[in-house]
Amino acid sequence: MSAAEAEIGLKDLLEAGVHFGHQTRRWNPRMARFIHGEHAGVHVIDLLQTVDLLSSAQKFVADIAQRGGTVLFVGTKRQAQDAVRHAAESARMPYVNQRWSPGLLTNFNTSSKRIKTLNDLERLEADGQLELLPSQERITRRKELAKLQINLGGVKDLRRTPDAVFVIDVNSEKIAVEEATKLRIPVVALVDTNVDPDGVEFVIPGNDDSIRSCSLIAHAVGDAAAGGALAWYEAEEARRAREAAEKEQRQAEEAAKREAEEARRAEAEEQSAAAAAGQEAEQNAADAAAAEQAAAAEQAAAEQQAAAEQAAAAEAPAAEAPAAETPVAEAAAPQEGTA
Repeated sequence: MSAAEAEIGLKDLLEAGVHFGHQTRRWNPRMARFIHGEHAGVHVIDLLQTVDLLSSAQKFVADIAQRGGTVLFVGTKRQAQDAVRHAAESARMPYVNQRWSPGLLTNFNTSSKRIKTLNDLERLEADGQLELLPSQERITRRKELAKLQINLGGVKDLRRTPDAVFVIDVNSEKIAVEEATKLRIPVVALVDTNVDPDGVEFVIPGNDDSIRSCSLIAHAVGDAAAGGALAWYEAEEARRAREAAEKEQRQAEEAAKREAEEARRAEAEEQSAAAAAGQEAEQNAADAAAAEQAAAAEQAAAEQQAAAEQAAAAEAPAAEAPAAETPVAEAAAPQEGTA
């Protein structure tokens, strides 16, 4: 049992007059199981049941809030207005404490548009933009703003239909209960002896006409919602912190992976460049050796050709010399015969 639930006991209920029902002639027979008896023509509510049922309602509301859900607080009668507003605001929950707008839940698309209009007008008013409008339009807009604030001021942050509705006086909030029932939204309610409790999932038997009684029950439910909401906010903060840490770790790992890949790529490029340079050097050396061999071969061929030419040149005069001597011999022979 939470601290909020433990604070509400029989003494608190008795002091707030939660046990006082309506006059016996104004009762609803369906509330008979919650009535302890009667005194001076007034039904007396069984507070032992109230304690247990209030605790169940608190646990239900806290569970919804702990999951990030929304509980709509409703109480438009004079005795409940302040209690509903304070309890809802302390739990950061939406509320209706002036007038229930028919279709608020069952026609939520239209309600959302009106809520947007309210937020837009409040922003224009805060920025001083309404002052810039022509006089008649400014008056019209401010009248519209005032009306929307009365009807929808407590639900201006409502983005979807609520997960549960808490009601003070089911008879007074009949339309709200009907809309919630139609949409199968669970209803938690402070139910007096003149009320039909059927259709209320979490009945809290008690006096719904006393300011102290309404305030006690509304704040008990509000505290439960606030406790659940706080747990949800803390869990959300922890989740966001965990996700941020995980994201940071992933980014660090990805950065390290990219750096490693870049290092491997750079190393591979260096190795490739070194291999290419080595191959180029080898090729250049081979080309130089081949060129040198070719030059040497050309030189050797040239030398051989030169030697051959020299040899041929040397042989040519030797062959021509005997041919020149023959005519002399032949010329000498006749001289000898003559003698």
